[in-house]
Amino acid sequence: GTILDTLKEKNVPAAFFCTVDEMKSDPESIVRMINEGHIVGNHTENHPSMDELSRTEMMQEIKAFDDYIRTNYGYSSPYFRFPKGEYSDCALDLVGSLGYMSVFWSLAYADWDINNQKGASYAHDTVVSRIHPGAVILLHAVSSDNAEALGDIIDTVRGMGYEFRSLD
Repeated sequence: GTILDTLKEKNVPAAFFCTVDEMKSDPESIVRMINEGHIVGNHTENHPSMDELSRTEMMQEIKAFDDYIRTNYGYSSPYFRFPKGEYSDCALDLVGSLGYMSVFWSLAYADWDINNQKGASYAHDTVVSRIHPGAVILLHAVSSDNAEALGDIIDTVRGMGYEFRSLD
């Protein structure tokens, strides 16, 4: 809830790319994301390496997510993020043919390892040092550093003259 609280307080729109397991394990947060105007994007059912799957298997991963979020939340979005950023020309083509826009990031760091967190100031300084016009910032919600640093990151980046915009 810390991340959603910060985004609400700072009036910043975000996109959350989730798997079906993540939606099942924290339905209250999914409802809150949708109700507070954030995007909940398709990140597949099981987080596979899409470049290793057949077209049919890729389609099943994407469709299972969409079926679940439509059935349980009455919601759908046109955004897709490849698990681990792993894709192929075939995978990009399939995602597009299903009506999705593939979302990639231009700013990220190794924040997903919960056993190797480096502190909120490291998270803040790393993101701020890499900020650039049009940046799509990828932050993993499992990172305690990101949750703790998010408010300061938003304030610092805004102080540099940037504004936060929705993928829409």
